Amino acid sequence: MMKDYEKMLSEAMTKISKKVSKETRLEIPSPQIMVQGNQTIITNFVEISNILRRDPKHLSKFLFRELATPGNVNDTRLILQGKVYRNLIEKKINDYIKEFVECDECKKLDTVIIKEKRITFLKCEACGAKETVRNI
Repeated sequence: MMKDYEKMLSEAMTKISKKVSKETRLEIPSPQIMVQGNQTIITNFVEISNILRRDPKHLSKFLFRELATPGNVNDTRLILQGKVYRNLIEKKINDYIKEFVECDECKKLDTVIIKEKRITFLKCEACGAKETVRNI
């Protein structure tokens, strides 16, 4: 005898793994910022780069251009010449994520940057999408 729809649905829901139904999102720490004299220091810069799975040189080059300020990476810290506001740094990191980390198709952050000849691509490991990105 056929079960009614609700009974079959509730039975199926109990068999679905809880992990499958939960959407996991990458936790990106907010930048820890210190101002020393005329320098702004992001103390957890390399940690942010590692979580995004990006080369710290790539992210730092983007920030130097976008913030129009020189700087350098020293150990795990990014040192910017001049005083830069926290909300501006956070906005630029989010801009970087949208352009160089997040997949346009599925919106996941499981991507890698690959270079083929002279063209740079963002390739999604989750859905397989591939799109060109600008050189910094």
